[in-house]
Amino acid sequence: MLLAQKLAQTRAGARGALLFYSRVPTSFFGPWPGGVPVQLHGMDADPIFVGEGDIDAARELVASSEQAELYLYPCDQHYFADSSLPAYDPGAAPPLT
Repeated sequence: MLLAQKLAQTRAGARGALLFYSRVPTSFFGPWPGGVPVQLHGMDADPIFVGEGDIDAARELVASSEQAELYLYPCDQHYFADSSLPAYDPGAAPPLT
C-alpha cells in the first residue's frame, strides 16, 4: 500500500488511487496532487487501521482534498477485500464497476 500511495502522490500522470487497509500521513510524500482522485477503504474497528493511526491519516487527506473519499465498513477485519483470506467480507468489498 505504501508504494501505491507514493506513486499516486509523486508520479506525474497518476490518474487516481484506491487505498485499502492502511495509509501513511500525506506529509511522507508531500501534498496530495490536485486532479488525482483517491478513495480510502478500511474497517471502523480494525485494530491496525484504527489502532495504529491510519484512520487519522485518512481523515487528514479527506480534509485536505476535494477529490478524496473515505469509506468505513463496520467490522474489525484487516484484509477484508482479499477473497482468498478468511477475513474477506463481500459486503464491504463489492465488485468495482
